Amino acid sequence: MPRGAVVFPDAPGAPRVQVELARTPQHRSHGLMYRRALSDEEGMLFSWDAEAPRSFWMHNTCLPLDMLFLAHDGTVLGVLEQVPPMNDAPRSIPCPARHVLELRAGWVRAHGVAPGQRVLIHTALDGSSGDGD
Repeated sequence: MPRGAVVFPDAPGAPRVQVELARTPQHRSHGLMYRRALSDEEGMLFSWDAEAPRSFWMHNTCLPLDMLFLAHDGTVLGVLEQVPPMNDAPRSIPCPARHVLELRAGWVRAHGVAPGQRVLIHTALDGSSGDGD
């Protein structure tokens, strides 16, 4: 899976995480299932070509996660914190999103990330950054 980075310039200390880029249906459907560890400096970024309602579940996902729903321009639309593992209940926000970033549970609160802030997405595929990708 290709890799990239997400930077949070509006959060205290402008934290940065390395991400796996889940852009294909196969990568998006597998996600972080069966992972036993996820460091504070890594995550997975799910991306689509257009904004739409996004719903996630934690099927076969062994780790609790924070989920950030992002607009095409990188604005944080909504955050779900401490999503419990191994749970098939759908999780979503009421706004259409282009990206969903999954991080280790507790990351959002520890780094002062909140809806309305912007992120910069740096992709390994085309070297672009910012404004979604």
